[in-house]
Amino acid sequence: MKKLLLSTSIVILLLSCGTAKSTAEISADSSTADSTYGYTERNAVKVGGVGNGPMNERNYLNALTGPNGEKVSFERHGSCCEFKSKNSPFGMALLDRYAVTYEGKKDTVTIYLNMYDKEKTMAPVGFKMK
Repeated sequence: MKKLLLSTSIVILLLSCGTAKSTAEISADSSTADSTYGYTERNAVKVGGVGNGPMNERNYLNALTGPNGEKVSFERHGSCCEFKSKNSPFGMALLDRYAVTYEGKKDTVTIYLNMYDKEKTMAPVGFKMK
């Protein structure tokens, strides 16, 4: 019985990943003066997209530029920070952490992304959107 339930859950999860559309709202020139936006787990960027969350995360990160249009590079550094989300199939979710930098920037910053919940996205302080 447990194997059947697990197999059914995996099939549903895989099917939902392939059929959902991107739902992240990415607006050009949207930036914020909130110094915590994206930089703290309590104020993660909400890219939404249950089923397409990883793609929405990449779309968001690919839309970021440095303050003068510099190309951004990023690397996923795992998940953290459990929180409640009605959009997660299990009621609980994790944030994804990305190390982000751009050409000419000496350091790397960590940006927290929430792929379960959705709201209009903005660029964190120090970045712009394409």
